[in-house]
Amino acid sequence: MSKQSFDIDLAISKLREAVHPFPKAAMFALAEEGHRSLFEQLIACILSIRTRDETSLPVAKKLFQRANTPETMRQLSVAEIEQLIQASTFADAKAKQIWEISDRILHEFAGELPCDLETLTSFKGVGPKCANLSLGIACDYPCISVDVHVHRVTNRWGYVQTRTPEKTMAALEAKLPKEYWIEINALLVPFGKHICTGEMPHCSTCPLLEMCQQVGVSEHR
Repeated sequence: MSKQSFDIDLAISKLREAVHPFPKAAMFALAEEGHRSLFEQLIACILSIRTRDETSLPVAKKLFQRANTPETMRQLSVAEIEQLIQASTFADAKAKQIWEISDRILHEFAGELPCDLETLTSFKGVGPKCANLSLGIACDYPCISVDVHVHRVTNRWGYVQTRTPEKTMAALEAKLPKEYWIEINALLVPFGKHICTGEMPHCSTCPLLEMCQQVGVSEHR
């Protein structure tokens, strides 16, 4: 069966409809609930590292009930932060990281975290994925956050041909229309979790099947 050429505008339209029934990715869900500050988004992303959304979302909410600014977070001890986020993976290391980030924001930036990629990636343990996603949601900063889902799905489509998330980010920056840079993560996280899964993807019921090259797919449902 021949595939249609990949029309990214059509794909985005189909994705919006396809993921509508599924829970939103954690950071986008938090933003909808009012946790839109760059500080909150950065901390939420740190909590999500190696932790499922189903866990990181309630953990972030619990933490933000106690502290959602650098000032209030700095008033907690590392032990108190760890207790609040204990369900998150590597809670001890993340608690120390969150306290140190809060302390540095107070001392270096007068408590106001700037919408600046270089600043965010200067924090220990904050890479391009977290920095880009936080900036995109909180600041409408045009950047692409590539996680395992974005990397896998866009390569499976044949839209990009890359081997690492870092190379996928560069390829998407060169090809993906800027209007979709932030939204692509919001769409492909639930799409990758529920439809275009890592193993045995649901190709038979996927609305993008006719467009997809199914690169690397040997078995599917």
